[in-house]
Amino acid sequence: MMKDNLALVVKDEADSLSIVKRVVSACEEVKGKDLSILDVRSLSDFADFFVIVSGRSDRQVQGITNRVIEELLRSGARPLSVEGYEDGQWVLVDCGDVVVHVFYEENREFYDLESLWMRAKRVSLLGEVA
Repeated sequence: MMKDNLALVVKDEADSLSIVKRVVSACEEVKGKDLSILDVRSLSDFADFFVIVSGRSDRQVQGITNRVIEELLRSGARPLSVEGYEDGQWVLVDCGDVVVHVFYEENREFYDLESLWMRAKRVSLLGEVA
């Protein structure tokens, strides 16, 4: 992907939740592991939600990332940027108000974003704040 062709504008909470649902669906389709959704709206001004998911290998991390991007493109959205894809250890997909973190599972344990953002509300797969 070329960076000049990447653009996504998430306009409001409904758009953010729609993106989250599409990302979750894509991750589940390719057997992403330990899916977690964090509502960071009250803690951050750069994102509304984090979606965190793990893969069992660098290739699975890349596969999950590919599926997420395909789903976004299918819906007419494009990520602002994708970082870390080549290594497949921690891929960050910036979708504006939704940030997707796809980790190789050992790196996820090491960086432990859920603990770092422990004050964030957890969101169920049904999109309800827990």
